[in-house]
Parts: sequence; structure tokens; C-alpha cells
Amino acid sequence: MNKSNSPKKTPSVVSDSGKSDGKASLLEARFAQAQSELNPRRQTLVRAILDSAHETCFLSSRELAKRYHVDATTILRATQVMGYESYADFTADLRQHFVARITPYAALKAATREKRSVADHIDHALDKALDNINALKSDMDGQRIIELAKQIKRSRRVLVVGLDFAASLADYLAYGLSGLGFDAEAPVGSTGNLQYKVEVLTPKDVLVAISFGQCLRDTVEAVLRARKQSVPTFGITDSDTTPIARYCDAHVVTSVVSPSFLNSYVAPTAAINAIHVACAHIDPKRALTRLRPTDREYASGPRWYREPKGSNGDLP
Repeated sequence: MNKSNSPKKTPSVVSDSGKSDGKASLLEARFAQAQSELNPRRQTLVRAILDSAHETCFLSSRELAKRYHVDATTILRATQVMGYESYADFTADLRQHFVARITPYAALKAATREKRSVADHIDHALDKALDNINALKSDMDGQRIIELAKQIKRSRRVLVVGLDFAASLADYLAYGLSGLGFDAEAPVGSTGNLQYKVEVLTPKDVLVAISFGQCLRDTVEAVLRARKQSVPTFGITDSDTTPIARYCDAHVVTSVVSPSFLNSYVAPTAAINAIHVACAHIDPKRALTRLRPTDREYASGPRWYREPKGSNGDLP
């Protein structure tokens, strides 16, 4: 499987849980390396931009220049000194710097400062979710999903690691794979339980890790442990620069940008759906054989609620 769909820069490591561990982001690392070439005024400018990333990461160069009372050329030259070929490349890393460090409290606090009605906030959230889906559709390399499906097909077991809010995504992926006849599991419970599940994996298995932003420690450590055991790994994350992206053998990027205090999991869910589709169609005969018994259950099995005969749908 390919490491990524496009070559990216390698950042410093960051920790889990939404709090900085003191290690630099890619943008901070570039800034540190370029400080000797930036005069004091530009150093102060860049630090101010970083410190207010929640307000600056979506501004154009002209808007940023107006905010800090400089000309746009000063902004562009400062970013070029840090090694960015374009302002767009700089703002992409600035957004990642912001997203990786924002807490749910800070996100909600920033949203409450916007003069929007509740209905406007809802519309804004839906618009962002749609943007995330459109970005996934335009940027995702379907071949990587196909390669993952092939990997899953030839694997003995599939361990899906997703913790905290990402546990729902892990459950969805594992449940769909189980329905197609694969031995897939999304472990729940303690750190120790996850460690035990990873320790019994072999190169004949595959581990899929799901985490975003700075990434949860247990998820990243599960990947690192699997790598030591020569277990193939695949990541679902929100940037080519996250620990999950850098440590997994291959990964898919799905944006989770949201104006809410929680990530938006619309795009990751769509990516998982694509994995299910690929796994079904990589060997349709196998999938149909597995699903054939459920056909009768869907038609007449006791699993589904059915109105009593003679009922017109009224409550009893």
C-alpha cells in the first residue's frame, strides 16, 4: 500500500488529547528554523499570527496585513523566508496548527462570539460538513481504498482502533466488515485490553487506526506496537502530518473541520462506507455468499418490528 496520495512535509511529533506536549508543530518548526533570517519585526508578526491562529487561519494575505497594520508584501516575504512557496501553503499549515491545538471549550467559545442565530449555527455546521464531503470526493485516491480492501481480504483478522468519540467510527467499520464475513473487531475497554488485542496480531493481520488532530496516545501507540510486530497498518485521519498518517503504512485523509465543539465525522463515515463498498466488490461472489442468508431474515425474520395484523398504525 502507498504511504500517501501526495508527498508531504514531515513535522515534529505531537501528543494526544488536544493539548500540546511542548513539541513544535510543522509551522512552529519552520518558524524556529527561520528566526535568524527574520528581523525582529517579522518575528513578532509571525508569533502574533500563530498565537491568534483561531482568528488568522482563514484570512487572506490582504486581510492579515490589514489586521497587523503591514502591507501584504511583508506577509508574503515572511512566509517565503519560512520556506513556503505560496501563501496558500502557509495558511494550510496554520489551519493544521490551529486545529491540532484547539480544545472543545475554545471552539465553542469562538463560535458563541459570532453573531449568528441558533438556526444560522445549524446551517453553518451543515455547510462545513458538506465542504468536508466535497473535499473527500475531490482529493481521495480511490486506489488506496482498493489496496486496503485487498489487504483486508487476505488478512486473517482486522483490528480497528478508534477511541473516545472515534469509537463510533471504529464500530461502524468493524461491524460492516463482519457483515461481509471478515473477522473484524473494534476493541473496547481499558488500555490494557487494547494492548492485549494488539500483542496477538501477526503479519497475517491488519490494524486500522482512526484518530484526528494530535491523535490519542493509545491509538498511536497501538500503531507503533503493531509496526514492531510487522503488522500492516492503515490510518484514517485528518491530515498527512498527524502521527497516524506518519506511522501507518498507508492512510486516507478525511477532514473533520466543524464550527462545533466536536469534530464532524461526516467525511470519515463516508470514507468508511467507501471501504465497505470496496471490500464488497473486490470479491462480489464472496460477499453475496455471505449475505445470502440474511436476505430471508430481512424479508421475514423476527429482528424487525412489524405492525400487528389489523393494526392501522395507531398507538395501543
